[in-house]
Amino acid sequence: MSRYIATRAIRGANALVAEADQLLDQTIEKKGPDQVVAFPNTAYYLPVINGMLGKQVSTLKDLKPVLEHAHTLLHPLPQEKLWTPYLGETLDSGMATLLAAEAIEAICFTLGEQPEPYPGLNLAGSTTFTSPDGNGSEPQTDGHLNGPIDDIQLRSWGIQLVDGRMPGFAAIVGAARSNEAAVSIVRELQQRNILTFLCGNVNGRSIIDQLVEEGVEMGYDTYIVPFGRDTISAIYALGFATRSALTFGGLKGGQWRDILIYNKFRVFAFVLALGEVDDLKYAAAAGAISYGFPVIADTIIPEILPTGVTRYEHVISQPWNEIEGKTDSEKAARLVQKCIEVRGVKVRITEVPVPVPYGSAFEGEVVRRADMQVEFGGKHSRAYEYLTMAKMDDVEDGKVEIIGPGLENVETGGYLDMGILVEVAGRKMEKDFEPVLERQIHYFVNGASGVQHIGQRDIAWIRISKTAAEKGFGLEHFGKMLHARFHADFDSIVDKLQVKIITDPKQHAAWLKKARTAYAERNERIGAMTDESVEDFYSCTLCQSFAPDHVCIVSPERLGLCGAYNWLDCKASFQINPTGPNQPIRKGKLLDDSKGYYTGVNEYALSASHGSVNEVAMYSIMENPMTACGCFECIAMVIPEANGIMIVSREDPSMTPAGMTFSTLAGMAGGGLQTPGIMGHGKFYILSPKFISADGGPKRIVWMSSILKQQMANQLEIVADREGIGDLFSKIADETVCTEVEPLLEFLTEQNHPALSMPSIF
Repeated sequence: MSRYIATRAIRGANALVAEADQLLDQTIEKKGPDQVVAFPNTAYYLPVINGMLGKQVSTLKDLKPVLEHAHTLLHPLPQEKLWTPYLGETLDSGMATLLAAEAIEAICFTLGEQPEPYPGLNLAGSTTFTSPDGNGSEPQTDGHLNGPIDDIQLRSWGIQLVDGRMPGFAAIVGAARSNEAAVSIVRELQQRNILTFLCGNVNGRSIIDQLVEEGVEMGYDTYIVPFGRDTISAIYALGFATRSALTFGGLKGGQWRDILIYNKFRVFAFVLALGEVDDLKYAAAAGAISYGFPVIADTIIPEILPTGVTRYEHVISQPWNEIEGKTDSEKAARLVQKCIEVRGVKVRITEVPVPVPYGSAFEGEVVRRADMQVEFGGKHSRAYEYLTMAKMDDVEDGKVEIIGPGLENVETGGYLDMGILVEVAGRKMEKDFEPVLERQIHYFVNGASGVQHIGQRDIAWIRISKTAAEKGFGLEHFGKMLHARFHADFDSIVDKLQVKIITDPKQHAAWLKKARTAYAERNERIGAMTDESVEDFYSCTLCQSFAPDHVCIVSPERLGLCGAYNWLDCKASFQINPTGPNQPIRKGKLLDDSKGYYTGVNEYALSASHGSVNEVAMYSIMENPMTACGCFECIAMVIPEANGIMIVSREDPSMTPAGMTFSTLAGMAGGGLQTPGIMGHGKFYILSPKFISADGGPKRIVWMSSILKQQMANQLEIVADREGIGDLFSKIADETVCTEVEPLLEFLTEQNHPALSMPSIF
């Protein structure tokens, strides 16, 4: 290995560890050794330190042994003529750098110096919308760099990480050769749905500065997350990788070798170093290599071509200036393609004939009112989408018809009623697949840059930005997107497809009436299905790429814990891909109708979990509950003193009566673990008659996140009536009432909650 790389990495590590020592001593003198240390809204304490050393840092004094360990990993600089045949000392230096960097960042939070204010920066993802009634609030500007990814976002990305929609992540360090190059690089990554973390600078200028100057929207929603303008903020990317292993892989702090192997083979990430590489960047890169993440630079640096720690080459030089005769956009495409090649990222790009960039990275993009060309739905108009099965002879494949006025008849910033009618024909198409396919319209439309889609059915809310309109995006492109994507993703059941975009008032009203009739029929058809009415349940093993021993059992009355897949979705998935993650499970003999034990389910769980799960009780939280990966929408946990359970929503960061936040609870419920008394689940499972029916059902709920109570108010009223207690949910506490057990018991007693008089839950 090059002595040059070893020298630079070792020198950078020694300098950063010394800086961390000095900062810690100064802070202890100022704040005291017992000053609390933590990253906000994250579990696993300081994740890299916890993952690598098994040390749970909670105070400043806890950082002392961490830095002492970092010192043991430091080495003297190599002799001038020494050639190093292995990476050992360089990797040691990299790990010492990561420990010191996380310590420094944690101390900065203690000193109130994070996140860094950044005027003019807008982080997408800070917006909340009050639809589905069509009334959306306008986005608010967040003027700070991100800091660590919070656990709510980590888990919301979980399903995308495991099902391949988000194939990996890139950590970009430094600054591009030009603003145009910076934009081109992140757009290339976005179009491949690769999550992008930004940090570092070159001579005081960061790629974050370049993107802000070009008006590029950054944040969770756009897959572009700016951590900080210094190199050590790259620790948040490695912390994200560590938490992925702890969250989805079921690993524990201190299992450093398993965590590194997990990341090497399951988290497809790489470092893209832009501009001059200094000592600290070499040291940080060495830390990334320890995780199996290769480093690709756009400058001339020594390369490490042998494989071993990473799957392919460790360090690659792809000099920007040596790509002659190409535009910055073409150079960016070549650079990103090299990164993908070196890391072995599995990327699927669907060619969609639209005049704007297209990919899943744009799914959460927000079009603000000031940037809006036209709006469909919302406060001032009505938009709906309806997919229906048709006869083969009645469908002209690829036909897109505009019925009514086009965008040329709408002034800038105006509104228009619109209906999207999709007619599908296929030899294997079934009526039950209509809502499954219709639900995909949201994802397919949202893939276009400059197009915002929220809601579904007759509460859709769509905006087209001025930029997209200037590039030529029109009504016909909705049809072209849907035609391309449905054929790409559902070709086994979709033989022919045509789309009508309806803006004519009379036709709009007529088809809306037909659509609402179909919606009601679907609700009744799906709602009437019970676990007893079918012979097969379905598996969902999508998350096994991250949680190898977890298996989801989906039944008509219990949807997947991520909330994204119900029984009909899994049935459709199996038809589309018979060897895929959703396989039919013959229920077999019913062993216990109260708890939901079936011979076929138990046999499948034992096999699919690699022997770690022997039995699954479909309807109990207290006995052999179903496992979880980490993508769950909610966590249910027993509160023994109240003889009931609490339900915590993924969006709720508050403290709970269990003395833990959602993030901490998730460490107990996820990773493929089967823990009686705690389980992850989808939020709509709460409405099912089978919801923990073996343990007393909804009457056991004594505490619930207020956001769930608000989101599901109407449905929860129906459940209360079904249970014979019409005011049940007014008797249930939330974080606005109490977050401790004693006041919870007082509230439940005042409300005469039924759980207090029920048989013991144990």
